[in-house]
Amino acid sequence: MRCPQCGFENLIGSDICDNCGADLAGRDTPEPAISYRGPLLGEHLDDLEIGTPEIIDASADADEAIQRMHDNGSDCVLVVENGRLIGIFTDRDAVLKVAGRPRAARPITELMTRDPVVLRHDDTVAVAINKMAVGGFRHIPIVEDGRPIGLVSARDVFRHLASTLG
Repeated sequence: MRCPQCGFENLIGSDICDNCGADLAGRDTPEPAISYRGPLLGEHLDDLEIGTPEIIDASADADEAIQRMHDNGSDCVLVVENGRLIGIFTDRDAVLKVAGRPRAARPITELMTRDPVVLRHDDTVAVAINKMAVGGFRHIPIVEDGRPIGLVSARDVFRHLASTLG
């Protein structure tokens, strides 16, 4: 543990600096994180003006999902069963799991990503960026009571940051 006064490298757990005698007690105890509420990353996802997500029923075929994504220019569809989110099917899923395979009926439920990471509408932009970075996601559904109400994409976040920073 490095002394904040003199910079001497003490043994971990030392209460007093062996070099200058400074108090080190509690310096290695993690402090609780505070929530970030700055003007840029602390804004709620509601402020991003996110559009309505493309939603498809779990009984649909992968071809229907791909056609819908193509027709609407979207990168993904949210898969629901009885109105509740059960998965997400992205353009990456289409390329990795469908392209080049024999053409046969492919239920969307066999190809989608089940139980995707989700956000709430009142989460902050910082939370969205963190979840995207940690999970390597480009899209995260926004849900309320298990029902999809929106979809935040990396594009939405970058657009927001660029417009805010000017």
